[in-house]
Amino acid sequence: MALPFVEIIESVPPDPDLLMWKFPDTDKEIKNGAALTVRESQSVLFLNEGRLADIFTAGRYTLHTENIPVLSRLKGWKYGFQSPFKADVYFFNTHQFVNLKWGTPAPVLMRDSSFGQVRIRAFGSYNIRVADVAKFFREYAGTFPQLGIRELEWQLRDFIAPKFAEALAKAGISVVDVASNLSALNEKIGPLIQPYFDDFGLEVTRFTITNATLPEEVLKHYDKVTGMNMVTDMNKFTQFSLANAIDKENSAAGNAMQQAVAMGVMLQQVKPLIPAVEPGPPAEDISVRLQKLKHLFEAGLINAGEYTAKKEALLKLL
Repeated sequence: MALPFVEIIESVPPDPDLLMWKFPDTDKEIKNGAALTVRESQSVLFLNEGRLADIFTAGRYTLHTENIPVLSRLKGWKYGFQSPFKADVYFFNTHQFVNLKWGTPAPVLMRDSSFGQVRIRAFGSYNIRVADVAKFFREYAGTFPQLGIRELEWQLRDFIAPKFAEALAKAGISVVDVASNLSALNEKIGPLIQPYFDDFGLEVTRFTITNATLPEEVLKHYDKVTGMNMVTDMNKFTQFSLANAIDKENSAAGNAMQQAVAMGVMLQQVKPLIPAVEPGPPAEDISVRLQKLKHLFEAGLINAGEYTAKKEALLKLL
């Protein structure tokens, strides 16, 4: 007993994550004059004897050649729609699939004028849709009965990482800019990524770098530059840096230097408020004072002339 013909061809995606699925015809032939309904954000592809025959966008069609010009390419089919015909029918979701994830499984290498070769990690998201159904079918989807966006996303992860590195190199963006201005980087990288997807009939409607992780040495340098940009009084900054360095040394000489610097700063602040007072007799051993004087000279807090004069004065007290 012959199977009944297919008279109505329409389909809603059995899964919202499907990019493509085959119309379940159970090996039936399509009746001449059958009705085809293609919904918004769908496309339908007809495959006859292994070759792409026609593609339909949103609308309702009666499948015969007499009054549907879009089917002109089907005239060469075996029966010319005068009799039932056999064809494989594939539906495609052509809307945007959003918030797909990408990342660099291993650090990518980029060149930088300041740091030379630098390895960075990055990850983010992107939106995508099928822009050219025929090309996507030929170059990627093939004749699978269905194809999901998660399968494509998984495949594209390994594809995007090296292409991201190539686009980053072409953009000529410095390492510091990668860390400080991701929004500007997104605008530059997005158009550079698109050509790599054109070959698959895909359109990247949005490409976002959510985060970029730089090497520790680059981050430390960037922190120093940021700190320097915040300094308005270089004299105070120098005093603070010196005191901070002395504190880290944790030695008797370092403590003595820290005290001397702090005392010098305090005297500079109170000097206009009090009259000059002649120093009293030495309150500690001369040798200790000579050591402190030497540390001050080595730290660059007094010049050679001052060091020599003070040393001679202390030596006279021996």
